[in-house]
Amino acid sequence: MPNLSEKVAVVTGAGRGIGREHALALARAGAKIVVNDLGASVAGEGADEGPAHEVVREIESLGGEAVANGENVADFAGAKRMLEQAIDRFGRLDILVNNAGILRDRMLVNMDEHEWDAVIDVHLKGHFAPTRHAAAYWRERSKAGEDVRARVINTASPSGVFGNVGQANYGAAKAGIVGFTLIAAQELSRYGVTVNALAPNARTRMTEQAFGELPPPEEGFDAADPANNSAVVVALCADEAQDITGQVFFVYGGVVNMLRGWEAGELFSAGDSRWDPDALLLEMRERLPDGAEPPGMLASMHAAGGRSMRE
Repeated sequence: MPNLSEKVAVVTGAGRGIGREHALALARAGAKIVVNDLGASVAGEGADEGPAHEVVREIESLGGEAVANGENVADFAGAKRMLEQAIDRFGRLDILVNNAGILRDRMLVNMDEHEWDAVIDVHLKGHFAPTRHAAAYWRERSKAGEDVRARVINTASPSGVFGNVGQANYGAAKAGIVGFTLIAAQELSRYGVTVNALAPNARTRMTEQAFGELPPPEEGFDAADPANNSAVVVALCADEAQDITGQVFFVYGGVVNMLRGWEAGELFSAGDSRWDPDALLLEMRERLPDGAEPPGMLASMHAAGGRSMRE
């Protein structure tokens, strides 16, 4: 296991599910943890400090060090206070795992404005705000001459990279996180910061709301165990992973697929002139006699080595 004993990590949404497993895995590797969780419902309503404190107690029972934090990651000032807590309590910040999220699924024609806004806010702004403040801290350290080896691990989703019916808000936010990851990786590499993302699969409150109850198998390997995703986080946080950045890792059970998104595809070239619409349409129809459409999440997940929670 990578030795993270000198590292300090903030993990958002760490009171349950995948975030909890990330926090525990990083603590087992030696990192000190700020366990952030607002304690809201799956829909983002209410607050409960209990889950974050419970994970802190679990980490302490392992012999690790941790502190609970109940800030809302989509609150710009709150996100700054969360990171300042890590620095004030443990003296530094090395790792930020952006994991907090909510779910308000609805078919597009029935989706209300507040259902769109709430999901975009928690996922997309909830990644931007902590990363923005962490990046400023690391830039300052880098400019002071320190050897910075910092990590941001974002949380996308198969819905964001493959698309999923009924999740226009969630999928758009998760796709935005992928774009955010690519740009942040390019901007922050000069300061010694790597930025990567997971597209995880696991049995969580969110997936069970979307796909129904998913009991673990009575025997054998549990491909939906949230802990399956955390090995990627710990590996990427090692100093030896300093040159791996701007990547999106699809995870299902024992499968880790480093995805390649938006590669060059079918090229329609008019040479040194502008396309005439009729000519372009004719060329499209000739080359695409059966049309073109997204393959859907199920087929895409199979191609990446995984399965849908619906199976």
